[in-house]
Amino acid sequence: MKEGEKTVRNGFSLVELMIVLTIVGILAAIATPSYQTFMAHRRLNGAARQIMSHLMLARQRAVTQNHQCKVFFDAGTHSYTILSDSDNDGTADTGERTEVKDIRQNYDDISFSTTADPIFYPQGTAASGMTVTITSAGIGYSKYVKVAATGRVKIDDTP
Repeated sequence: MKEGEKTVRNGFSLVELMIVLTIVGILAAIATPSYQTFMAHRRLNGAARQIMSHLMLARQRAVTQNHQCKVFFDAGTHSYTILSDSDNDGTADTGERTEVKDIRQNYDDISFSTTADPIFYPQGTAASGMTVTITSAGIGYSKYVKVAATGRVKIDDTP
């Protein structure tokens, strides 16, 4: 090296790299619990929207097919069945369309309970008001999908 020439150094020293990695590690440790809670809330909202949309689908089928449509909830298996009840007897008979929906496929930490199984009539009304309580095991928080006697389906934060 000649006198008066500058030495150009590219890159980082090991100390600089360790400081940056330590800061990133601390920030990740602080952010992780908040992120997990955020994701649990997202999964709870998604499960509530899924159940609400399937209840609205059952109502729509009752109207378009001009016969009752019933939704059977089975909390033990985390699934529910949509029955297009063409003979209006409330049970699944040969030839009647049934669809089983499993909430655990997309939302593994979600459970639900219900006050009754809703029946939708061809006029778009429902047998009686009922509520599906959807609970997240991760945060212990619940959402409520309510079916009014008018057939309206909505999500609520209060029971």
